[in-house]
Amino acid sequence: MQEFIQAFWQYSFLQQALIAGLLASIGCGLIGPFVVVKRITFLAGGIAHSVLAGMGAAVYYQFNPLIGALIAAICAALLIGWVRLYWHTREDTTIGALWAVGMAIGIIFIALTPGYTTDLMSFLFGNILLVPRHELLFMAGLDIGILLIVTLFYRQFVAVAFDEEFAQLRGIPVVFFYLLLLVLVAITVVLMIQVVGLILVIALLTLPAVIAGQWTHSLASMMMTATGVGSLLIVIGLGASYAPDLPPGPVIVLFAGALYLLSSVMSQLYYLWQHRRYSK
Repeated sequence: MQEFIQAFWQYSFLQQALIAGLLASIGCGLIGPFVVVKRITFLAGGIAHSVLAGMGAAVYYQFNPLIGALIAAICAALLIGWVRLYWHTREDTTIGALWAVGMAIGIIFIALTPGYTTDLMSFLFGNILLVPRHELLFMAGLDIGILLIVTLFYRQFVAVAFDEEFAQLRGIPVVFFYLLLLVLVAITVVLMIQVVGLILVIALLTLPAVIAGQWTHSLASMMMTATGVGSLLIVIGLGASYAPDLPPGPVIVLFAGALYLLSSVMSQLYYLWQHRRYSK
């Protein structure tokens, strides 16, 4: 970690990597709790992996892969949401099919693209150390959009996340806000692509939120805690991966998994202590 701290003040790419990780943490801190509470992790995974189709097409037609990823993610989110709401079929089957088809389309575009698509491979596995400055602005813009929408419609999102029937009885347009929530999940997935890659994106989206949920009692505090946990994992993962020259994305996810296990044990011990304390 000491080597990382010394290098951090010397190399701009490390500074940009940290900024990218913190920007991603804001998105996963705001949306991750909704994914956990609503129990749509598998749905988010389907959105994440279908993104490869948009990125592959973007590389093939020579425009920004993140724009292609954003378009593909939003289309996948709306399609999955529409199927769940209006099409009487198994939701998990549809998500699995979209997951596989999206990956297949992306791989075909990769094969058709002349040369070796190193940029696309970095998106697949994550390459936080090579995030350019202009994409930091893109990520910041996505964060601002997510924050504004969540702030404006926080009560509606909470109602839809916890009880759709009750929200409908209160006159909330459940379909609109459910689809909007899925779109925000899609945007958050795009935010985290460069940090941990498509393959590991679900871990960073859900684990900080799950850890936060073990120690908080409201969705707002869960969101703030998840943002802090995600930021801490980014810093620790970057620092721990620097000296041994390991890929930062998998290291970040490993620390997230370890912290989740530790938090689960500690929260269970705390619960038992509280139960014994009040039973006396």
